[in-house]
Amino acid sequence: MYKKLIIAIDGPAGSGKSTSAKKLAEYLDYLYIDTGAMYRTITYLALKNNVVDDIDAVTKLARETKINLQFISGKTIVEADGNDVTEEIRSQNVNYKVSDVSKIKEVRKALVNKQRELADDNVGVVVEGRDTSTVVFPQADIKIFLTATIEQRASRRVKEFESKGIKASLEDVKNNILERDRIDSTRLESPLTKPPDAIEVDTSNITIEEQVDIILEKVKEAALKKGVKLPHEDF
Repeated sequence: MYKKLIIAIDGPAGSGKSTSAKKLAEYLDYLYIDTGAMYRTITYLALKNNVVDDIDAVTKLARETKINLQFISGKTIVEADGNDVTEEIRSQNVNYKVSDVSKIKEVRKALVNKQRELADDNVGVVVEGRDTSTVVFPQADIKIFLTATIEQRASRRVKEFESKGIKASLEDVKNNILERDRIDSTRLESPLTKPPDAIEVDTSNITIEEQVDIILEKVKEAALKKGVKLPHEDF
């Protein structure tokens, strides 16, 4: 077993975190941890049980729900207590409430513990979210912070909805993202911030392939510096 890297990718909604992280994890054969999916799962369950405004009840869900993440054929499969909730957690209702749930201190504490447990067997991980390199894995070997214009981020999210047959107004999606930005960056518990040692990549005007290539170059540099063997001979 050779040493592997912890790669943390942060950034606001619609900046390309999930897509980049999935492709990177698939290429490196690393464990992919979608922290946002975990917060979405708790939000979905809180909405389903009509307790989304009850902090104690939401915290109980975060502590007790067994969340399982699997990355299969380029897609993250999310299970909550054995039930597949992959599609349900991406609904617009969840989008509107996930930032409110995510700012609850005890919810964050419970899910951060779960995220660290996923990486405890010393496997290489690609983890993405909004506080992965500042709170969850501050010791990450490489930290990437993705950004993009609000217009690009909203457009990407609308296309994501349309691909699932969901109609969404560009203006509504844009306003929702701006509100999530406001909540995420001003919350007292683990606000969205760019750590000083993170590498910033603006994805506004580049393809997903180009942004993954940029991140891979940074990973190669970090691997060389730390003496880590990567799984492809062309590295």
